[in-house]
Amino acid sequence: MAEIRRHMIFHGYVQGVGFRWKAAHTARRFGVTGWVRNLDDGSVEMEAEGQEQDIEALVQALEDHSWGSVESIDSRNIPVQGGYSFEII
Repeated sequence: MAEIRRHMIFHGYVQGVGFRWKAAHTARRFGVTGWVRNLDDGSVEMEAEGQEQDIEALVQALEDHSWGSVESIDSRNIPVQGGYSFEII
């Protein structure tokens, strides 16, 4: 199965609640590479690369995050870049 890379912006109560830590920890657990960072408008931006079902599981885990709340996600597939880790930037 081919890998994909997805660019996402999470809107809602997603800063100051451990969201980036949860994203990085969960991505590493699923073998997903990429990065996550806070944006000035209070949203969180993420790029995730891996098997589609692993990225979907990562997103589901973030939507189920108990300390924050995801109101919406802007998401689109982008070209695969290849990666070795998942970073908080």
